[in-house]
Amino acid sequence: MFELYNSTEFETKYTYTQTDLGAAWSAEKTDFRLWAPTADSVQIALYKSGNADAQDLLETLDMTKDVQGTWTFSKSGDLNGIYYTYLVCRDGNVIEACDPYARTTGVNGQRAMILDLNSTNPEGWENDKDPNYDKDITDAVIYELHVRDLSMSENSGIQNKGKFLGLAETGTKNPDGLSTGLDYIKNLGVTHIHLLPVYDYGFTDETLLLPQYNWGYDPVNFNAPEGSFSTDPYHGEVRVAEMKQMIKTLHDNGLSVVMDVVYNHVYDGEAFCFNQIVPGYFSRINADGVWSDGSICGNDTASERNMVHKYLVDSVCYWADEYHIDGF
Repeated sequence: MFELYNSTEFETKYTYTQTDLGAAWSAEKTDFRLWAPTADSVQIALYKSGNADAQDLLETLDMTKDVQGTWTFSKSGDLNGIYYTYLVCRDGNVIEACDPYARTTGVNGQRAMILDLNSTNPEGWENDKDPNYDKDITDAVIYELHVRDLSMSENSGIQNKGKFLGLAETGTKNPDGLSTGLDYIKNLGVTHIHLLPVYDYGFTDETLLLPQYNWGYDPVNFNAPEGSFSTDPYHGEVRVAEMKQMIKTLHDNGLSVVMDVVYNHVYDGEAFCFNQIVPGYFSRINADGVWSDGSICGNDTASERNMVHKYLVDSVCYWADEYHIDGF
C-alpha cells in the first residue's frame, strides 16, 4: 500500500484541491468533508463533551462518498460547541480518529470540536495586524520563548503562570521590582516574538492544573492550540480565544509573532490521526514496513505526497489567516 501512495495513478485520482476539508460551521448547518480514499465507509460520531473518557455519544452520521477520495455530510442546526470524531471502516475494522483538520479539540486532543471561530475573536480583532509589516525584516530583533517557561517562576509576578494569558499580562514585576514577562521583553527593544510550539502536542497531560515541562516538538493536532496553555482545556473554544487574545496583546505592544512549526514528524506516527484514517499516508514507510527516521523522532513526514503537501500549506495559511501569525 505504501508504494501505491507514491504512484502517479493514486495521486492523480485522489488529489483533492479544494479548501473545505474539516468541519465548516454556520448557524444553520455544519458541513463535514474528510479525505479517506482507502475507507470502505465513514461515520461521524457526535459527542456532548471533549473528554474521550466520557460516555456521551449523541449520534452517529453516515458520510457519503464523494470526489477525489473525500467523504461528506451536512448536518442542519447550530452545532457550535459539539465535539466529533470520525469512525473509519476498512476491511471490516473500524478505527476512531480525530479530524486532521480539527480547528480545536477537547482535553488532550482526542475529540475535535465544531466551532464558531468568530465568537473567539477578541475586541478589535478585525483591525489587528502585524505592527512591523512595513519594516525591513533584516532589522528584526527576535526573542525566542516558550509560553510555559516564560511565566512559571514563582517570582515572575505573573498571575496566569504557564498560560497564553500569562504572556498577555502587563505591569508584572518580580520581588525586586524589576519588570517581568511582556514588559521585560519590550524593554529589550525586541520587535518579534518567536513562540516555541503552541499547537496541540503530545507528552503533556492537559488535565493537570499546571503544564508539565515540555518544549512541544511532539505534534498531535497541527491546527489546534495546545490545551495546557489555556485556563480551561476541557472547552475547546477557550484555548482558541486565549491564544488570539495573547497575539492581539503582543501586536498592540508593537511585537510581531512568529510561530515555530514542526511539520517534519509527529508525536506517534501510528496513532497520528491522518495515519489512522489513511494508513501510513502521512509518513514515509518503506515497502518492508520500516518507518523512515531521518528526524530521529521515530517517523518522517512524507511531504512529497500531494495531500500531505496540501495539508502543510493549508495549515500554515490557516494560522496566518485565523490567528494573524506574522511568520513561521
